[in-house]
Amino acid sequence: MWHLFFGEMDIKASFKTIFERTKAYLATLSFRTGVWVLVACAIFYVLSFAQMLLPISAAAKGVLWFILFGMAKSAQYTALAIIGADGIRRLVRRFRKEQ
Repeated sequence: MWHLFFGEMDIKASFKTIFERTKAYLATLSFRTGVWVLVACAIFYVLSFAQMLLPISAAAKGVLWFILFGMAKSAQYTALAIIGADGIRRLVRRFRKEQ
């Protein structure tokens, strides 16, 4: 069945190609987009722990934490791919100037 999607390539090479294309696409997005994704990441982190204060069952809290924390981690790595190393340095310089 894999050959229908990837042809004669092996699966490992196929996934590597997909990840490289995704990373290349994310790198084309703007610095501003990366900052907004980073803000979403922070919001998901806060929500993942703040939901523990809700009066719901422990199982529901666990499911909510799993989903929100997973979204926070996904947003974190996506923002890092968008912003890149130079963007991180740029953010650090900006915050150091303001303090």
